Amino acid sequence: MNIKKEKALINFKKAQSLISKINKMVEEDKYCIDIMQQNLAVIGLLKSAHQMLMENHLNTCFKSALESKSGKKEEAMVEEILKVTKLFNK
Repeated sequence: MNIKKEKALINFKKAQSLISKINKMVEEDKYCIDIMQQNLAVIGLLKSAHQMLMENHLNTCFKSALESKSGKKEEAMVEEILKVTKLFNK
């Protein structure tokens, strides 16, 4: 596993831990703003992990597809990137 994926994994684990904390806060009827701040922290971690994975994909899989000189591979990779980007921006 490369460094980008390792860092993304760390963010996923942090987010998972924070979600457990948020669940407990909700169950304990904590102050809404405090819960929302923790939720925003999770969103930030997940966005950061997404960015790291995208960079890794572009620098490895996508680059490899372009270097293969296969029009089908290139087209498929572009479609994948566009699909993920559209989902991210919803």
